[in-house]
Amino acid sequence: MISRRHFLSAGAGAATMLASDARLAHAESGQVVVGTWGGDYGQLLSDLVDKPIVAPKGLEVLQDVANAEPRKTKLLAERQSRRGSMDVACLSDSDHYILDGTDTFETIDTARISRFDKVFPELRTKTAIPHIYSAQVILYNTNQVKTPPTSWADLWDPKWKGRVGLVDILFPNNTIMAALAGGGSMSNYDPAEKKLMELRSLDAKIYPSNEALAAALKSEEVWLTSMWLARGFMWKKAGIPLSHVVPKEGAVSIVFEASIPRNARNKDGGYTYLDAMLDPKAQVAFADKMGYVPTVSDAVLPDDIAKQVSLSESDRARLLKPDYKYHTERMQRTLDFWNKEFKG
Repeated sequence: MISRRHFLSAGAGAATMLASDARLAHAESGQVVVGTWGGDYGQLLSDLVDKPIVAPKGLEVLQDVANAEPRKTKLLAERQSRRGSMDVACLSDSDHYILDGTDTFETIDTARISRFDKVFPELRTKTAIPHIYSAQVILYNTNQVKTPPTSWADLWDPKWKGRVGLVDILFPNNTIMAALAGGGSMSNYDPAEKKLMELRSLDAKIYPSNEALAAALKSEEVWLTSMWLARGFMWKKAGIPLSHVVPKEGAVSIVFEASIPRNARNKDGGYTYLDAMLDPKAQVAFADKMGYVPTVSDAVLPDDIAKQVSLSESDRARLLKPDYKYHTERMQRTLDFWNKEFKG
């Protein structure tokens, strides 16, 4: 027999637990946790999306700031948990592809994103919305390079010996650039290894970060590089005399995306946030501040910005999309060759 005192005590305990769960659910419904990068990107999300668009809807945005690798690790570690720590996860397209294969993300219910019909069809995926994108181009110092290059292969011209700079952390994209210069493709990086060793013999310089490369371009230690057009736009705004060219072999795209984990605590808030990221005013402001191109058709850039960050129709025809499967499967070989052969 259960005593009356024990029954009342157990009932009170259950009521307390239910009340606690209710308070937790209420708190969660009013908060959206966004896993994202810090720096300019995180600050711009706060200034252009979180505060002006999401906060008036009654949601508090909490940014879970980290680089991509820790965020990927956390998402993978949590994917079997009933409740994850993120409601929205921001990743590059290639990183998203890796996690998408582990069934980490919710399939996007397009009916819950009011602006989905404005997203460019070529940028849509089943489990993410595209936030912003750019292209890998040749940047060059206009003080020193009077005849612009027209192809990736031009970076191997002996006249540029010692004047080509590359960023270490962008080794995958530098490998793609070398593959294209050697006649390879998005599904064949084999020619990159020979071409990278040739570039090494031409005294190509390696920098540990984007910022270090920017300083080298500004001091004119190096004159040419392979880099995202958006990054070049930011450096040009900072006073570095730069211009760009879309190589005839093609420019590789990069898309920064946002997804909702399957075990997100606040999926409704997650959908609200994804919709806000597609707001045309926010998209235009990102282009103005960071140089990344909008992913929605009704975000019209001012002419002066469009000329610097957008691709012409002919350039867009040469935009290359990564072969994510091939790229991922080859990544260890790409990294090993870069570290042990090219740098070693």
